[in-house]
Amino acid sequence: MKTEFSLRDYLATRRSIPAFQMTGPGPHAGEIEDMLRLASRVPDHGKLAPWRFIVYRGEERARISAKLAKLALAAKPDLSDEMIKVENTRLTRAPVVVAVVSKAAPHFKVPEWEQVMSAGAVCLNLLMAANAYGFASNWLTEWYAFDESAYPLLGVQPGEKIAGFIHIGTPQVPPTDRPRPELQDIVTWIGEGA
Repeated sequence: MKTEFSLRDYLATRRSIPAFQMTGPGPHAGEIEDMLRLASRVPDHGKLAPWRFIVYRGEERARISAKLAKLALAAKPDLSDEMIKVENTRLTRAPVVVAVVSKAAPHFKVPEWEQVMSAGAVCLNLLMAANAYGFASNWLTEWYAFDESAYPLLGVQPGEKIAGFIHIGTPQVPPTDRPRPELQDIVTWIGEGA
């Protein structure tokens, strides 16, 4: 007997798996392209596509991670051995890492804030697309997402910003839930209705 799993069911149980708890296999090129196609189907006032993707795969992840570690060590020469190890694995924790890059800029009609939110919607859609393909995913922004000196290593152009790094792979452990906010703490009702 086939069990239907609705979008509502998915959203009620969606979880992130920490990147360091992922392993291979990761998605192949065709699956990644499909995920990116799905991820780009977001609200986009003015049809600007104020975002783009950078996909990190294979040995390049280790090469870039090693250079990020050198940047981190230059900024903080007293990094512990444990943190140096972490820095050396920034992009190798999952088989595929996708940077969602925001190209938000002043526009005569579309507020920059709306463009930034569109990039955030792309990040969430990419998480869900990866899950739809049976992979684990995790949206991270770490120091190098905000350090423009790292941007040339990452392929980010002047004027762009990183909305997030989406790590995609196979989970090593089942997902665990975390506390979620109670609705009464986050909802304000105005007016009466059904």
